Amino acid sequence: MHRIGRPVLVGTRNVRASEELAARLEARRLAFDLLNAVHHREEAAIIARAGERGRITIATNMAGRGTDIRLGPGVAELGGLHVIAAEHNESGRIDRQLFGRCARQGDAGTVRAYISLEDELIQRFVAGPVRRKLAESVSLKLPGAGILVRGALRAAQKTAQGLAFRQRLSVLRMDDWVEENLFFAGAGPKF
Repeated sequence: MHRIGRPVLVGTRNVRASEELAARLEARRLAFDLLNAVHHREEAAIIARAGERGRITIATNMAGRGTDIRLGPGVAELGGLHVIAAEHNESGRIDRQLFGRCARQGDAGTVRAYISLEDELIQRFVAGPVRRKLAESVSLKLPGAGILVRGALRAAQKTAQGLAFRQRLSVLRMDDWVEENLFFAGAGPKF
């Protein structure tokens, strides 16, 4: 994609992953912009350039949110912005937000997402025996192996999202309990 001049946006899950990818691109002497919520002041300018011909941008989930990527002159004719999901997020919604960056306002664009059985998400939320069977089916190139891996990813995301929901609910309940008990003790709001 880069060779034909299409702008490429690579999405990573965290700052560490974005910096590792940046080091690899640097080693290959490829120019890129790094957008990982560390350089807040430059975010708008980096996003403004992300749709330019031949541009490579690495971004974490939180970086540059709320800003559209506008295609530069002639980029739509090349196929538009190409988005690469280097790793999936615990929330499928966040993945879909990344995928949607390539086709804002009806612009041309494409997406490529990678799934690794060594990914932290798969390691945490897919049982070991299942991972081993998936790895075996992938290495043997069995028919349907890709479908099984995508299913395992969706199951892992669903489990992660359920866990996150329960954690948020627990924090909310704790907040309510603390507020109720502090109020009872006389530390609450005065009427």
